[in-house]
Amino acid sequence: MKWLFDFLFKSSIGRKVVMSLSGIFLMLFLIVHLLGNLQLFINDAGMQFNLYTYFMTHNPVIKTISYILYATILLHTIQGIFLAIENRKAKGQSYAVSSNVNKSFFAKYMIHLGVVIFIFLMIHMYQFWLQMKLGNLPMVNYPGKEHAYKDLYAPVLQVFKDLPFVIFYVISMLILAMHLYHGFQSAFQSLGLNHKKYNPLIQWIGILYSILIPFGFLIMPIYVYFIQR
Repeated sequence: MKWLFDFLFKSSIGRKVVMSLSGIFLMLFLIVHLLGNLQLFINDAGMQFNLYTYFMTHNPVIKTISYILYATILLHTIQGIFLAIENRKAKGQSYAVSSNVNKSFFAKYMIHLGVVIFIFLMIHMYQFWLQMKLGNLPMVNYPGKEHAYKDLYAPVLQVFKDLPFVIFYVISMLILAMHLYHGFQSAFQSLGLNHKKYNPLIQWIGILYSILIPFGFLIMPIYVYFIQR
């Protein structure tokens, strides 16, 4: 197994494979996360959103996947840093496989975009995930429900009504869009899943994904700040 470890975590090609697989997993997670967060738009004082967060934090399967998610975020970040260092040593060549992708603005600044996203994630997790784990959230009861639920909806509304954070959130989502635009296509290329017949389709799916997912997230703080004030 040492050869596999050396290949995946020490060789440039192996690191690209790990980056691609971890990136695809994180992109799938973003879809699920967005679908859950869209419940913020339901006009029910946060009931469905809090019931959703309760399910996500108590279902054993989801909890197991969440630990895999945390590990994947760290792995993706660490591998990205190593690849950036290797690329800098290789006279500035970016880590992407395709020369066309290498020439893009997004490829050139991929590591910079990733660092901003990682900082955003740390702030995001501190504001919500950590507060829930530390038991710092208020409890709320709903008619017909047998027990109280942690009210994650309340701090979400609070931070989304803070204009500086809303601006930071929107900028972070725009940066995420750029990161996803390059990462989506690069992942398929690094895994060798590119073909001249299907590349245009992959490219268009990547464009749609990198627009719709970040837009779905950034519209939430805008909606809360301007509509639910």
